[in-house]
Amino acid sequence: MGNSRQRAQTSSFDPILVTVLANRLDGIVREMSNTMLKAARSTVIAQARDFSCAIVTGDNELLACAEGLPVHMFGAHLQCRAMTDLHPDLADGDAFLHNDPYLGNTHAADQTVLVPVFFEGEHLFTTCAKAHQADIGNSIPTTYHAGAADIYEEGAILFPCVKLQSNREMNQDIVRMAMQRIRVPNQWYGDLLAAVGSARIAERRLKELCEKYGKETIKVFIREWFDYSERRVRQAISQLPAGEVSAQGFHDPIPPYVEDPIPVRVRVTISPEDESICVDLRDNIDCLPCGLNQSEACAINNALTGVFNCIDHTVPANAGSFRRLQVLIREGSAIGKVKHPYSCSMATTNIADRIISTTQRAFSQLGYGFGLAEGANAFGANLAVVSGTDFRNHDAPYVNQIFISAVSGPASPVADGWITFGAPIVGGLMYRDSIELDEIKQPMLVDHARLMPGSGGAGYRRGGPSLELAYGPRKDPMTVVFGTDNTATAPKGVHGGQDGQLTYNIHHTRSGEKLTLPAVAMVTLQPGEQVKCVESTGAGYGDPRKREPDRVLRDVLDGYETLERAREVYGVVLDGSVEEETLSVDAPATAVLRGGS
Repeated sequence: MGNSRQRAQTSSFDPILVTVLANRLDGIVREMSNTMLKAARSTVIAQARDFSCAIVTGDNELLACAEGLPVHMFGAHLQCRAMTDLHPDLADGDAFLHNDPYLGNTHAADQTVLVPVFFEGEHLFTTCAKAHQADIGNSIPTTYHAGAADIYEEGAILFPCVKLQSNREMNQDIVRMAMQRIRVPNQWYGDLLAAVGSARIAERRLKELCEKYGKETIKVFIREWFDYSERRVRQAISQLPAGEVSAQGFHDPIPPYVEDPIPVRVRVTISPEDESICVDLRDNIDCLPCGLNQSEACAINNALTGVFNCIDHTVPANAGSFRRLQVLIREGSAIGKVKHPYSCSMATTNIADRIISTTQRAFSQLGYGFGLAEGANAFGANLAVVSGTDFRNHDAPYVNQIFISAVSGPASPVADGWITFGAPIVGGLMYRDSIELDEIKQPMLVDHARLMPGSGGAGYRRGGPSLELAYGPRKDPMTVVFGTDNTATAPKGVHGGQDGQLTYNIHHTRSGEKLTLPAVAMVTLQPGEQVKCVESTGAGYGDPRKREPDRVLRDVLDGYETLERAREVYGVVLDGSVEEETLSVDAPATAVLRGGS
């Protein structure tokens, strides 16, 4: 700490140049992302944007990740370290394919292309292009296999940081092996080429950057940028109260795989004097006989996400700020580091969301104004993997994950929950599918997608509301696979804020039955049938009766709240009519109803 502080005080490096280069790196990452978005074939990548890009230093420290999903990128250095450990003879023109969750990756569905970037003979950077695949050879048609007892039942094809390219030429052995295992091979290959192109465009731009400024200037900049980021996070931590706080959440049981609620325990130690934060996840259960276990990368990523959600949002997320943040995990724990051969097929969702939510709820114990409530965690039929054959394309098979969702966000001390939050692990950084494009890409019809007034957790700042969605096949049977949470335990409010609502998924059969689906489900919809999902919602922060009446009025007018809840929950009396646009706050009656509060 002393050395970095002294170096910062005596540095003569131009601070304007630091800013220029830091933004240039973010610009390169965004160009990577645009390449992936435009070139990919599957809707899970090209529509939902379920991918992330990053730049890591040659000595395996996260340098830039721009709008990459934290669940993907905070642990990118672990994959790069595997590359340098396994391949000490790296050369210009190499590329590696890595999706092994036991070797630093998140989960098997997240395939990552790693390209070591050389300049003047030195390995200066590694570019990382990670994308969630529509299919990865699982034993059932989904890349989220909640019921898998181990990696063998999961069935995913793993690439433990294997060489994909030499001299920029593709290793066709790997391509053929994958295409034999994947249900829609041409779609997968197109997505792979998009990832390679993404990583290679960054390689080109980084070499141009080094040509322009010189290798030594870039090296000094990296040190300065990390030191600056460390100073920023230290400053943010110094503004927090000192203390040790803890919280416990519960993931729903998923019978028959796990019969009891799954506890998620988080202990956070905030040390403003030392300007450090430690998140301890070691006091948690052993690995589970299902696909919900956390990989090392995910446990670290999600704990850090919870921390970054609770401090100054302008702090850069990179190896410099990570110096002051510690995450303690235990190997062999479901909420730590999965042990082979236990499955972690769903490591990026479900328990991952619970870690983030529980961490930020722990911060709320520091006092009013700190932390957040819990966000919705429900990855149900709204985010299912759909598959079958497409009568419009000579009965060719299709597999894709849809993202017709909101999965609303939690309330904070200063803001209402984000409606299109997309769950804690997403944090608003992914896109919602175009319904029209989903209906073009898959032979499906969406009956409706609508927000549900009065569903969000009430509070001084309220959680985001629920989305109700119903869809089914056009002609031939369609298989729908999902594994959700929040069917039994709703997101928790804090400081008097109300909890969010539960989620449920219903199978509407041709005979008119409405069958409630379990949390983990694989259902085949026949023509004329539908699956309906009502999402969970974000929880509230603070006393609902402290919410400004004008905000309650606006919520009713916008369709987020109901007249009944305005009066009964928020204590706000509204006169007039929504339809006639005469609705207004009756201030004297509101004051009486609120008891002068």
